[in-house]
Amino acid sequence: MNPKVVIFCGGLGTRLREETEFKPKPMVEIGSKPILWHIMKIYNHYGCSDFVLCLGYKGEVIKDYFLNYEFLNSDLTIKLGNKKATILHNTSNHDDWSVTMADTGDKALKGARLKRIQKYITEDVFMLTYGDGVANVNIQKLLAFHNKHGKIGTVTGVRPPSLFGELVLEGDRALQFSEKPQTSAGLINGGFFVFNRKIFDYLSDDDNCDFERGPLEALTAAGELMVYVHDGLWACMDTYRDVEYLTRLWQNNQAFWKVWE
Repeated sequence: MNPKVVIFCGGLGTRLREETEFKPKPMVEIGSKPILWHIMKIYNHYGCSDFVLCLGYKGEVIKDYFLNYEFLNSDLTIKLGNKKATILHNTSNHDDWSVTMADTGDKALKGARLKRIQKYITEDVFMLTYGDGVANVNIQKLLAFHNKHGKIGTVTGVRPPSLFGELVLEGDRALQFSEKPQTSAGLINGGFFVFNRKIFDYLSDDDNCDFERGPLEALTAAGELMVYVHDGLWACMDTYRDVEYLTRLWQNNQAFWKVWE
């Protein structure tokens, strides 16, 4: 049985104000689909179909999206008049997901958001990630790594893309130009966590309960946080430039995170 996947969806996304003034950050689109959809498709490719979304800022936009998901992703025939009816076409392409959308507060930090969805996590192991990061991480290998080491938590360590394009030279001649290559620098937190339920003991319901500062630091100090090293590709949608970059990859059929068919 594949574990549930919890996704943080409640932040303000202040560095993406062009987009997030009217919708939450996970609903910012790559191509014609919200980045949240892309993230869920990654997990679903590996058999995960049960999602818990931690809603906050403009959470009603996410609720509306999934309430109307079949309509938004189908051709429609609408019959008007006394025998009014709506007929959906090409519905066989729909994703067979269970999506729990939990209001976790407009101002709560991530630790408090996670604590507030504890009641929806009934199994001992669950997955967690941010609503703004994509990667070609192998979810099944990540889960196997977590189950093998027996600690409370696993974080996926990634090498971030460079903030600037990289030039490879021969003398004064450019041999290669690569926009946003993965750096050779140290690993950073790339999300794509796996946790045992004991993580909830490190959290509180207080709005000011953070996730990275405090709980993850305490977990690390206790020797209960392991790192799954992902040497593949990863990207975070933090600025409008990131939106443009990821959209360009998607439109050019170069989306490295598109592991599904």
